[in-house]
Amino acid sequence: MINLTINDKKVTALEGETIIEAARRNNITIPSLCYLKDVHHVGSCRICVVEVEGAKTLQASCIVPVREGMVVRTNTSKVRKTRKLLYELMLSDHPKECLSCARNQNCEFQKLGEMIGVDNPRFEGERSKAFIDDGSASVIRDLSKCILCRRCITVCNEIQGVGVLNAQNRGFRTIIGPAEGLALNTVNCANCGQCTTVCPVGALQEKDSTKAVWDALFDSKKRVVVQTAPAVRAALGEEFGYEPGTLVTGKMAAALKELGFDDIFDTNFTADLTIIEEGSELLERLEAALGGRETGRNAGAGAASRTTGAAGRNAGAGTMASEGAVLPMITSCSPGWIKYVEHTWPEELDHLSSCKSPHMMLGALVKSYYAQKIGVNPKDIFVVSIMPCTAKKYEITRPEMVNEGVPNVDAVLTTRELARMIKEAGIDFDSLEDRNFDSPLGLSSGAADIFGTTGGVMEAALRTVYELVTGHELPFEELHVTPIVGLERIKTAELTIQNALPKYKHLEGVTVKVAVTSGLSGAAKLMKEIAEGTSPYHFIEVMGCPGGCISGGGQPRPVDDGIRKKRLEAIYREDEGKELRKSHENKDINRLYEEFLGMPLGHKSHELLHTHYTRRGIYNQLID
Repeated sequence: MINLTINDKKVTALEGETIIEAARRNNITIPSLCYLKDVHHVGSCRICVVEVEGAKTLQASCIVPVREGMVVRTNTSKVRKTRKLLYELMLSDHPKECLSCARNQNCEFQKLGEMIGVDNPRFEGERSKAFIDDGSASVIRDLSKCILCRRCITVCNEIQGVGVLNAQNRGFRTIIGPAEGLALNTVNCANCGQCTTVCPVGALQEKDSTKAVWDALFDSKKRVVVQTAPAVRAALGEEFGYEPGTLVTGKMAAALKELGFDDIFDTNFTADLTIIEEGSELLERLEAALGGRETGRNAGAGAASRTTGAAGRNAGAGTMASEGAVLPMITSCSPGWIKYVEHTWPEELDHLSSCKSPHMMLGALVKSYYAQKIGVNPKDIFVVSIMPCTAKKYEITRPEMVNEGVPNVDAVLTTRELARMIKEAGIDFDSLEDRNFDSPLGLSSGAADIFGTTGGVMEAALRTVYELVTGHELPFEELHVTPIVGLERIKTAELTIQNALPKYKHLEGVTVKVAVTSGLSGAAKLMKEIAEGTSPYHFIEVMGCPGGCISGGGQPRPVDDGIRKKRLEAIYREDEGKELRKSHENKDINRLYEEFLGMPLGHKSHELLHTHYTRRGIYNQLID
């Protein structure tokens, strides 16, 4: 521990902490703007300056480490005047359109002005270039509002490893964006929206889809169907003053009914369906790999290529494979991840599961199965997805997401957009009585709930696949595969198949190796192993956002590991509170196959529930 004095108060700090971290841990507030705990600390805005005894100039508290005996003052006349001057200079190059800005009352820059007492800015002058980049289906850039804090640069480059956002030009001409002034939709942006979660102002926002949804709700000729992703119910409450991690499932469904949606379905239903289809696909690949010849390729611990697979009984002792058995198989429910891999690893697309993401599956079923049931023309149905994700907005524009000339999903709203609509409608969220989802696309298992967090898709799949192969439940307490639970960037687990049913006796003794990652920089490490032929895994889960959908690009701000943990815990509570906890036990899913789909991986399933991918280059050019 290090002893220091802040504002004449003796405090202690951990070695390596910065002044601002030590102050906050001792309940002393230092105003800041560009600083973002555990993510961004470069001292670019200087709002957090403090006086340090012995220093010739004011020090940026977010980058200066504490030292033994340091004496710090955070609220002197010099500090206050400097902060005010810095803020006013930034404000002189910022549009004062707060009432019409989507971040009004939820803007860090606005709150900072109130905190440091700026009510009548003194400076006016030339403005840097104003430019709105609205070509992306997911993210809007309004450069007139950018304060050059560079948080988005750190997230895009260091956390996600995509690197499309950087500082271009110098001095007053500096802008944040892709090189050469290119628009986001012309480069290899993954549409993950993590930049929008860290932007302190309205410079980076999700593309607003609320008008299209309002128009549909007011159109008497449209039957408007809504579905909600699992992570939304663990975060929506934050927009109405609830603590992070408060489950508001019933209130959310009630609010959607109040808004005027005709049918309220749960994306969790098709999360269960995804497990049936994806689990069947995994089993098919494993069986093909085990049933073939021994390959001559030595792939370390058993990595897979298009003709080899990590499916040997002892993966380190040699790889068994057959032509076409592409392992490891990788999940496909995160559209940000899909676009990233299409750009960065286009030669490895065969490793992806062919399953559409759950909300696209549900959209396809609404406009086929459900439309037939209720006798409505699919063209008269408008499907809205409430998602934690900005990349879903891009996903619905993909030409593959169309059946019989009709798009699977018509509009995507983020959690933040749904909250705005509820408030615009004057709905008292707190007083709503809980409501259930509608049938027949509303029943779901706890396995579907955990899709909302990193490791959840993998655990849900293992619950079903292991039981289908052995007839027994997963040998883990509460069905949780504990090695893959949590927020670590890359997690791994092994599971040996024992007492396999007669149909799967050839899998007896196989040790299935799995990996889970969230955030695209973690995915890059696993993909590099695959490309180099050293991956030891059979099955990999990738979520595009750190922590999974609980911290998607469309979730309430702020997002940090403390908030992620509370949302994660809420998702697991939802799972554990359900009587039905395994996807293959969902009776409505079984009925869907009996009445409509026929069988997993069958012709109808292939037509509606599966897709293909596009090989893109690093500059967003098509390779094929």
